[in-house]
Amino acid sequence: MQQFHSPAGTLTLDGKPMSFSSLARVGARAVSLAADAAAMARVDVARKVVEDKIARGEAVYGANTGVGAMKDVEWSPEEIETFNLGLVRAHHFGTGAPFPSSVVRSAMAIRVNTALTGRVGCSRALVDAYLALLDKDVVPVVRRTGSIGTADIGLMGQIGAVLTGVGEAVYQNRRMSAEAALAEAGLAPCRMAPRDSLASISVNAVGFAAAAEAVRSAASAMRMLLATGLTTAGALGASRDPWKAVAHVGTEREAEIGAWLYHNAMGWDWPNATHVQDPLSLRMMAQVFGSGFDTLLVAGRTVLAATGRTDDNPVVVDGQVLTSGGSLPLDVTIYLQTAQLALAHAARNSFNRCVLLSNGARRDLPINLVPRGAIATGFGPIIKLAGELFARALSMAMPVSAQSLVVAAGLEDEVSFLPLVVERFERQVRALKRLAALEGLLAAQAMDIHGDRPSGVPAMIYDKVRKHAAFYVVDRPLSAEVEIIESDLGSEQSMAELISHAPIPALDEFFALGPVT
Repeated sequence: MQQFHSPAGTLTLDGKPMSFSSLARVGARAVSLAADAAAMARVDVARKVVEDKIARGEAVYGANTGVGAMKDVEWSPEEIETFNLGLVRAHHFGTGAPFPSSVVRSAMAIRVNTALTGRVGCSRALVDAYLALLDKDVVPVVRRTGSIGTADIGLMGQIGAVLTGVGEAVYQNRRMSAEAALAEAGLAPCRMAPRDSLASISVNAVGFAAAAEAVRSAASAMRMLLATGLTTAGALGASRDPWKAVAHVGTEREAEIGAWLYHNAMGWDWPNATHVQDPLSLRMMAQVFGSGFDTLLVAGRTVLAATGRTDDNPVVVDGQVLTSGGSLPLDVTIYLQTAQLALAHAARNSFNRCVLLSNGARRDLPINLVPRGAIATGFGPIIKLAGELFARALSMAMPVSAQSLVVAAGLEDEVSFLPLVVERFERQVRALKRLAALEGLLAAQAMDIHGDRPSGVPAMIYDKVRKHAAFYVVDRPLSAEVEIIESDLGSEQSMAELISHAPIPALDEFFALGPVT
């Protein structure tokens, strides 16, 4: 029988922005969660403001009134409970493949954390209900298609519905009805008090959680692509001078990456086939990766800031319940799309190096990396895979957030499409990981043709490739080899090994790269 272990340690949420480390630990269920007592007191204060307003018979959007186009419909005290229960269930309309459990856990933690700012007006009971799901690891099934990115109502609604006992959830690795999951976990369905129902759906917690996971994954993919790029540079005998130069004349991030490349190119008999100038894809690696990491840092900081900011509507401020436009996560979306453009440049950079490896123009390498005397077609055909992966990454870089959309009788005419942007971002990251595997495979072949004996980071890449793919002499299928190399290079263990060989502290620590502990 499978054993289910409780997480070690406790993370206390207090309404302040979370870190990539804390989100990763929540997603992996490596910690238990608790709410800070002072923060819960803020929840109580805001709740009293909402309750007093309702008691005076005043309209509170989404608590005793309808929502969207029904905002002017007011519910009687006898109707409010039925309305609030129905509201959350009506917003269970997501479809398609579900998000990973790690994203859903993080989304629930973000919802709790933003409620602890004391700006929401939800009840203490709602916060406790989310914490109970996390404690028992009842993970709502959240189908990922259904949000226009102006509050994830169709996504958060699937979590809120589980709180009330409908929908689906994963419990002890089994997907089942919400009713069954709650019963097995010893939890009772939640009664949705006024304001709680809207607070459980009208935020972007799923989008933020998915964005955070995607940005962290992108940072990991870029770190490994930088390593395979360095390996290729060695195989092609690139000059190290431009990396030394950029460490003195580049931007802060370019200088950091240039110094990393230069330092990690030392320690072995580096070939030098350069005559004055290298191709730009080798000479400008520090610029490409420096800009890429800079955009990921900006996107990452923006996502983390959102985890400690109330994006509800309405909000409680200075004893008042105020309507808000905070449910538009445009800052996160725009910076994520900027990072998408940077990822496309990194994909092109890798593709260009793959072409250089296969075309035989450097170090007298044979065409298609076919060893002399072998009867084979070699690696020429697989360059088409590299081209398709680059095109795939490029096609995802086109911004979509500014597309026009008008719903809810014209009340809702601004959107961000954040969940869609995240999904496109994820596709880019998958393309980068596969490009790293393909580039590593080609570089290892080039090194073996010339009998290179790399050390450090290039040796790590070479060894991992050769663990799964032999030196190419006779034509053979390459599909499975590329995929298993991709899986190995993309593992947390390989990232930990890379960091131990050649850390970049400003990136590795911020994004919490490597195994989750």
